[in-house]
Amino acid sequence: MFDLQGAIDQAQFVTFLTGAGVSTASGIPDYRSKGGLYSDMVSPEYALSADNLRDHPDDFYQWVKAHMYYPEARPNIIHEKMAAITNAKGAIVTQNVDGLHTQAGAKNVVEFHGNLYRLHCQTCGQAIDYQTYLASEFHTADGGVIRPDIVLYGEQIAPRVIDAALEAVNAADLIVVVGTSFQVYPFAGLIQGVDPMTTLVAVNREAIDLPYGAHMVVGDAVKVFEDLQVTPA
Repeated sequence: MFDLQGAIDQAQFVTFLTGAGVSTASGIPDYRSKGGLYSDMVSPEYALSADNLRDHPDDFYQWVKAHMYYPEARPNIIHEKMAAITNAKGAIVTQNVDGLHTQAGAKNVVEFHGNLYRLHCQTCGQAIDYQTYLASEFHTADGGVIRPDIVLYGEQIAPRVIDAALEAVNAADLIVVVGTSFQVYPFAGLIQGVDPMTTLVAVNREAIDLPYGAHMVVGDAVKVFEDLQVTPA
């Protein structure tokens, strides 16, 4: 069994790569598991696509409003301990768009796919709060369609975001993948070309494909992080 506690204690810089499984304990369903947000969708990629937002903005809005927003969700023990670890010596690169890593107090977070709670009017560019968006998809000042600042299917990750993510990965001597099947690119490609001396470990309910020499901790991430001894930041 891989000694995650020892690896974190000894590491100089820890980078966590996180996915939806980190937030399920906060009451946010993951996207692709049985019973998740996508389980009843014929074409999930279209529901959250730039094409759907452009061509059917009301359909896009209704789906996002019904399935994506969990404003009452709060950080769980995974978010909290990751924040403590990375505020001392590391970074978090997350696929999640729920903002819970930042809510937990993490200071070095790269939101690879954006954040649902940052929004703007597509007509004038003005920032809009999420409460306003949940009341209406239209900006009252000019009738523009509001959109969340998340990366939709058919859109590219901003180069500055990719650069920040690669910087966090390349700085690490320990990379911990948590709560993701690690199948979505370009996120999964972040570990390509990592220094062979960097320790790579994944924590997930099911084993996932990892490069040769990586370590796998199969189990409930909540229990794994509950057992970690971490000095609060």
